[in-house]
Amino acid sequence: MKFGGTSMAGSERIRRVANIVRRQQAAGHEVAVVVSAMAGETDRLVGFCREANPLYDPAEYDVVVASGEQVTSGLLALTLQSLGCKARSWLGWQLPIHTDDAHAKARIEGIDSEALLASMAAGEIAVIPGFQGLSDAGRVTTLGRGGSDTSAVAVAAGIGADRCDIYTDVDGVYTTDPRIVAKARKLKYVTYEEMLELASVGSKVLQTRSVSLAMKEGVRVQVLSSFIDDDATPADEIPGTLIVSDEELEGLDMERQLITGIAADKNEAKIILTRVPDRPGAVATIFGPLAQANINVDMIIQNVGRDKGETDVTFTVPSADLLRAQTLLEAQKEAIGYNRIITDGKVAKISVVGVGMKSHAGVAATMFRALADRGINIQAISTSEIKVSVLIDEDETELAVRVLHTAYEMDADEAA
Repeated sequence: MKFGGTSMAGSERIRRVANIVRRQQAAGHEVAVVVSAMAGETDRLVGFCREANPLYDPAEYDVVVASGEQVTSGLLALTLQSLGCKARSWLGWQLPIHTDDAHAKARIEGIDSEALLASMAAGEIAVIPGFQGLSDAGRVTTLGRGGSDTSAVAVAAGIGADRCDIYTDVDGVYTTDPRIVAKARKLKYVTYEEMLELASVGSKVLQTRSVSLAMKEGVRVQVLSSFIDDDATPADEIPGTLIVSDEELEGLDMERQLITGIAADKNEAKIILTRVPDRPGAVATIFGPLAQANINVDMIIQNVGRDKGETDVTFTVPSADLLRAQTLLEAQKEAIGYNRIITDGKVAKISVVGVGMKSHAGVAATMFRALADRGINIQAISTSEIKVSVLIDEDETELAVRVLHTAYEMDADEAA
């Protein structure tokens, strides 16, 4: 069971979480719990690091920001004890959760679960701080923002759990953001592939790395709301969203929706390099330095070469990396040989995702026609086997999501 920051924000909410956990143990389950820091606490700790030293050492940064989860794990263990449960906290270095040494964005390499399993078999509830681990050098590491989801899936895989329940401030995965489309429907099942695409293109329900790990390790993940009444249905019966393999979903013999979900991401920025020499290796001189600087590039469009042997190259990067990318490209202007650099931070990526696309034609055409009918201009397009993404003006984000939700007949009353 994993509980996020909003679920752990203060004593009253921690007591509610403790009651949810206690009920699962009372139902006969062996339970491990992964917790995030209280909402806003990690931001506060990051602020302290920046005040102390703007060019902070990532290893010491990890020591500071990992403390938020240490507090909530101890508090939840204490609260469970007050309810008559046997419980103890296990810090990342005590299990330990082994990671590489990439401080602030470490990756989990393995978990020593023997002591943890023995403790759980003896009827003890294990409370584990998410987001943290231990490097080979014996230093505390953190997994990057949202890393508690990844911790939970890794622990579930490490102990061979039947299921990993992720409790959040929403009660499942919806066809799109219910705050934008009131008729959005909650999905009973989503495949790993679909959830991975949705997470990567802006759906904030689960961290991308956690879905990728669940898919690799075959961990069944359920998304639930922690904001439920004390007498609510137990998690084994509650209708959250279950994230499973394609094979398991086919076994359920369900009629598949053509499109599973629509995601919007405003954290995108567009860069255009004009009059780039149209020759072999030119594109490598653009994207090589960006890769070395760990700047992820998403959509890429290279226009057809002009008569003069020149072309325009358009691509997107995360908004937070726009300034760094621009500075880097300006420093490489001579090597790349472009004429001008044009940037735009006021764009959004809209994506439609669904395994049903594999066997149905016309998904992209429906998207383009629906947007054109409402006068929404498409600036860039990228596709995968189960996703079509377009780049549009940021101001038209909500309109585009509503238009597409209706175009694919995903509104709750239509689907019913």
